[in-house]
Amino acid sequence: MKIARLARRGGGGPTYGLVDGGAVATREEIGRAAGADMPESASEFMFGGWLDRIREAAGRGLPHEDLSRFDLLPPVERPGKILCLAFNYADHAGEQGKEPPDEPVVVMKPRTALRGHGADVALPPFVEELDYEAELAVVIGRDCPAGGPESADAARAGEAVFGYTVLNDVTARDVQRRDGQFTRAKGMDTFAPCGPWITTADEIPDPARLGISLRVNGELRQDSSTAMMRLKPPDIVSHLCRSMTLERGDVISTGTPAGVVLNNGSGWGYLRDGDVVEAEIEGIGTLRSTVRSRR
Repeated sequence: MKIARLARRGGGGPTYGLVDGGAVATREEIGRAAGADMPESASEFMFGGWLDRIREAAGRGLPHEDLSRFDLLPPVERPGKILCLAFNYADHAGEQGKEPPDEPVVVMKPRTALRGHGADVALPPFVEELDYEAELAVVIGRDCPAGGPESADAARAGEAVFGYTVLNDVTARDVQRRDGQFTRAKGMDTFAPCGPWITTADEIPDPARLGISLRVNGELRQDSSTAMMRLKPPDIVSHLCRSMTLERGDVISTGTPAGVVLNNGSGWGYLRDGDVVEAEIEGIGTLRSTVRSRR
């Protein structure tokens, strides 16, 4: 299933629905078809066991509305953590003369950086080198205590994955260079566009065999496969919960492949006002953002 958080254009608060092509079955429609009152919270719907309860109704077919009537919000409402891996793709690490590490190198983004599909990415006036990073993001579906069973068993850790989405790990490279670390360069508001929805894990039998690409104004910049990941999603989850508790709704972005501007040797191609960025992952969807100068 593909689950989206939505806001109806022209008014109305946040809701959620099941996406099927260019159509969506909203919370209200799901409830009527299933004969149950759906929870108001998208998080409770996703992580509270409701999917199993409505699968039969979904299999019979649900009434739909045109998806174009809605704006798509970040698919996770208020993640406790957004964790991003560095150097996890062999081709990306190789561009920098590195080997992918055996343990995750992690950067944290605040949830204030989140934006949904179709939203703008702000280009602050003090940033000259705004870069993109197309990434497969894992959404955790149940709590995994630090040092718990998932930390010793990658297969069990993989079972804690609720689904997958697309994240663009936007980075201000000049700020990164000045600061000597990643937090401010990757943590600014709007620097974590995510979406367009969550594709549940049962629809992605092997997340390490997906095409991943990124285009700027239609020009292909990144074109690779998640097979280039050194650590696969179950291994990442297992490694991380050795050190910290992972909670349902946490987002783990698994790294980016080759093709970012930082590594092209010329400095050409940093994002500018009006650029349209489209990050696409096979079987999941395409995340689109537009860069807007903030003056």
